[in-house]
Amino acid sequence: MMKRFCLMFLLLFLMFAELSTADEKPPAEEKVFSGPQPGELLSPFVVRGVFDDDAGKDLDFVRQANGRPLVLVFVHDLNRPSVSLTRLLTQYTVSRDADKLSTGIILLTDDATEGENTLRRIRHALAERAPVGVSPDGLEGPGSYGLNRKVTLTILIAKDGRVTHNFALIQPSIQADLPGILEAVVSVAGGKIPRLEDLEGMRDQIRPSASSDQIPNLRPLLAPVIRRDATPEDVDRAAKAVEELAGTNSAAAKEVGRIANTIIDAGKLSEYGTPRAREYLQKWAMKYGKSTKKPADAPKEKE
Repeated sequence: MMKRFCLMFLLLFLMFAELSTADEKPPAEEKVFSGPQPGELLSPFVVRGVFDDDAGKDLDFVRQANGRPLVLVFVHDLNRPSVSLTRLLTQYTVSRDADKLSTGIILLTDDATEGENTLRRIRHALAERAPVGVSPDGLEGPGSYGLNRKVTLTILIAKDGRVTHNFALIQPSIQADLPGILEAVVSVAGGKIPRLEDLEGMRDQIRPSASSDQIPNLRPLLAPVIRRDATPEDVDRAAKAVEELAGTNSAAAKEVGRIANTIIDAGKLSEYGTPRAREYLQKWAMKYGKSTKKPADAPKEKE
């Protein structure tokens, strides 16, 4: 029994040693850019409509928005994660068209005809009323936009014809990325930030994991929390994604609690992330774990 416990402890220690090493990379190596950045003007561009009355027509989502809040989703790669995040996001945005919030989904492909055929085949997986078009400009998209073909999704949020937020996602994650995107949408369109579990279609996304004993891969969610160069706002945003998952997946909640307790009980808390991050680790140890021990190396500094 003792041998098994030691092995489990070693595996957890190695996992967080890897995360800490990842933290030390220079920010410039990890920041990914794709498309116009916040503050830049959105240039009009044309795509070819795919569904219903838009089929075969030239569409210009920027001109159609006419300065109103606008969410543009450039899909560089059609796969399950990109389609799932796009569906949940755009189902929310089109549900707010009465609030003058505009939406546009743009598929980037080097074969426009095949791209249209693919979109028709997967139409059931897309938001029912979301405007969809195929770019005639190939994988690079509109020439003036500077899109990065190495990412999976580029999501632009704009108001008054200018970009307010830019999300360049290599590995889209509903839990890790969507809360921040929704917050950005609400910042330009008003309203209350929706909870993930309240989004239309979210139950279908979380049902398998919520009822499963399988522990999900927590690394993509925990790594942003314990980055040493993370701002308090970055930590809060990343921690919110962890708690969203823990609230719908009991196995994930237990694993978060166990990891946090392992760090604290080993006296390693001060080695992980910023003071704000360590506050969350303490919170999760108490909330999701079994330990009620107050860590001896709890940080006293405030940010």
